[in-house]
Amino acid sequence: MLNFYIYLVVIVGGASVLAVELLGTRIIAPFYGAGLYLWTAQISVALAALSVGYAIGGRWADKGARLERLALLLGLAGVWIALIPLMRTPALIISEAAGLRTAVLITSAVLFFPPLTLLGMVSPYAIRLKASSIDVVGRTAGNLYSVSTVASVFAAIATGFFLIPSIGVTRFLLLIGFSLIATSMLGLLMAKQRNSIAQAVALAVAFLGSSLIAPDLKANPDRGLIDIRQSAYGEIRVVEVDEVRYMVLDGGIHTIINPYTLESLFPYVNVLDIPKRMFAQPADMLLVGLGGGSVVKSYQRDGWKVDAVEIDPEVVQVAYDHFGLKPSDAQVFAMDARRHFLTHDKQYPLIILDAFGSSAIPFHLVTKEAFALTKSRLTSDGVLAMNIEAVGWDDTVVKSLSATLATIFTHVTTLPIAEPPDQLGNLIILASDRRLELLEEMTTPTDRFSAEYDRAHAWDNRFAVKPEWGPVLTDDLNLVDIWAERVNLVAREDLHAFFKDRGLAW
Repeated sequence: MLNFYIYLVVIVGGASVLAVELLGTRIIAPFYGAGLYLWTAQISVALAALSVGYAIGGRWADKGARLERLALLLGLAGVWIALIPLMRTPALIISEAAGLRTAVLITSAVLFFPPLTLLGMVSPYAIRLKASSIDVVGRTAGNLYSVSTVASVFAAIATGFFLIPSIGVTRFLLLIGFSLIATSMLGLLMAKQRNSIAQAVALAVAFLGSSLIAPDLKANPDRGLIDIRQSAYGEIRVVEVDEVRYMVLDGGIHTIINPYTLESLFPYVNVLDIPKRMFAQPADMLLVGLGGGSVVKSYQRDGWKVDAVEIDPEVVQVAYDHFGLKPSDAQVFAMDARRHFLTHDKQYPLIILDAFGSSAIPFHLVTKEAFALTKSRLTSDGVLAMNIEAVGWDDTVVKSLSATLATIFTHVTTLPIAEPPDQLGNLIILASDRRLELLEEMTTPTDRFSAEYDRAHAWDNRFAVKPEWGPVLTDDLNLVDIWAERVNLVAREDLHAFFKDRGLAW
């Protein structure tokens, strides 16, 4: 019975380590974005915690390995994990003043270092408890670490592929906490000591209390949260404040509309209308990155036949449910864009890349090789339009993407949107082998806050970036993740201030 329990402990503990590590990104990402710094912080904290746990666990085991102590390690880790939903918001708010990079590291350490340290103590303690003699220590350690690792593999697959999208983050944390505490209670009851039974009861009460007070974030229209969903790719929120509706993906705004007319209020969507004026008549176009469907609706209304590629099926459903998109507006392919280009050979006069947010520019879509593949899906006189977000018109990311496009296309032009030129904002980069000229004159704007003004301002201020101004991005060497995090820092500060001023804690 003892051997069975020890294997159960390492299975539950090993599975919990990987599940908690992956869940950590979902807990922090809606506040700071799921970028490079978050993954770096989460992995670093996990490895540091496990290292400390291995060292302490080994020393503690040498002082006298007892069943109830092993069980108690799991139980304490389970209680902490069950309390993470309650601790999340205070930890995020307190650490925010430290700046994005430091705050991500602090938050990750506060929430996850203690339980992962406790779980790290389990393996050496279990080895000491199971090994009957020095002659079998190596075999015992190998067997237990093997079983623990296999459990981690299955937990990682189940977490990413099934559990997060199915039951959500809070319920999943409570499930992990319950599994650890239930396994702990079994061991404490097996120990058959008065103290152990009391500890088992205390753990049960602690879990019951934490599960009752742990906040399960749900839609609350009265406070502006219209919908919230967990998908395989991130957290999706639909927020409505000041009579404006937003689609927010992992804390970054991707769509803005008027909830009554369903018309876009995002200036870059207006500027993405400009390529229409480069064609004599509507034709087929491909949009990469659906968001709320504002670009689809704009082109579909003007007679274009739209295909769209969106990697996250849940985003497509949210666009249907809350942003006025209809299935008849576009044929939507739920898959990665680069894979779509590899598996579909249809050519389009116009391709729009709109898959980039402040915290994440998909690096595999912006390399020389990726742009060459994209060009192969354009007609000979086709136009590529790409929406990006940057801090200023001359941001490194603007120069580098333009320089990379210039290795594939003859003509590259950037249309700026933000004012003044050193501010955070969107830019549209156009690329083609034909001259980028309008066949239809731009309408003279009469209103500073109109779609006509956005288009005229962008076109009148268009500029070309010389290739030597920025490094060319390749599949082998790509720094766009680093640059995106710098943009993310500015974007998050603005976003947090915006929603905080309107009574919405992020």
